[in-house]
Amino acid sequence: MGDQQLPFALLIAGPTASGKSALALALAERLGGVVINADSMQLYRELRILTARPTAEEEARVPHRLYGVRPAAEPASVAWWRRTALAEMEAARSAGRLPMLCGGTGLFFHALTAGLAEIPPIPDEARAEARRLLAAIGPRALHARLAAEDPETAARLRPTDSQRIARAWEVWRGTGRGLVAWQREGTTTGPAPWRFAALLLDPPRPALRAAITARWEAMLAAGAVEEVRALLALGPDPALPAMRAHGVPELAAHLAGRITLEEAGRRAVLAMGRYTKRQATWFRHHPLAAPSDTHTIHARFTDLEQFSESKWREVVQFIDARR
Repeated sequence: MGDQQLPFALLIAGPTASGKSALALALAERLGGVVINADSMQLYRELRILTARPTAEEEARVPHRLYGVRPAAEPASVAWWRRTALAEMEAARSAGRLPMLCGGTGLFFHALTAGLAEIPPIPDEARAEARRLLAAIGPRALHARLAAEDPETAARLRPTDSQRIARAWEVWRGTGRGLVAWQREGTTTGPAPWRFAALLLDPPRPALRAAITARWEAMLAAGAVEEVRALLALGPDPALPAMRAHGVPELAAHLAGRITLEEAGRRAVLAMGRYTKRQATWFRHHPLAAPSDTHTIHARFTDLEQFSESKWREVVQFIDARR
């Protein structure tokens, strides 16, 4: 099948607080789209506020899929997200609507457009060992152990990235091969059989920093502290991905009496700022689509009134020319 015969989907990406959700909502209303979540933390139902999920009113305006669909106790793998997103894309196409994948998790987009290494199922014993070691000795010590056994993978991980370190350990223990080796040599799913065009939001750093600070204040006003209190009341495993969502570790430390709310905010805003830099680096080195099929917007998107008529027309024409 030639590329032009493949179904078409739109990717809307960018760093945290760049306005992706607002842009997706506006475009979905204009173009008859279905917004499909491509953010790893917005999958978890307990974290609507801290992950800045679309509001119930926004979800009612256009179809939204894969938002808040999993409990925090059930981690979502990239492979699961890819399968589920592809099913939602096909359902949108069958309904005559445009699939629009919106988020900031670069690996999710990469799994769609470039494929994903298929790793054999990991035994429960290996998963349990990784979580036990992470809780007992912490991420840095576990990273050091990983470096002794699988130096190639360890070299690609930050010593504080507990989720990925635990994943790398369980893969090595469960399969006898390192994660990078599987990614390099394992059978892959291949690119999804779709045509993609991409909108990439790339706001100036000062605008992004101001937006992050304003978002944190809005989250507190909306009940972020109570959201974390309710999450902690479930007794979650500290190794769960949801426990590392921006704001959760900081507010958990505040609720435990270790830091003030002001200090929690300072740390959370700093962490989000650092994360947006890593997101920008990812998108620079992992193109979402071909250059001619990628439109970069060097601004935050808040609403249609912020955009000039000519800029909005430019975006819509870019999409229409590729559908």
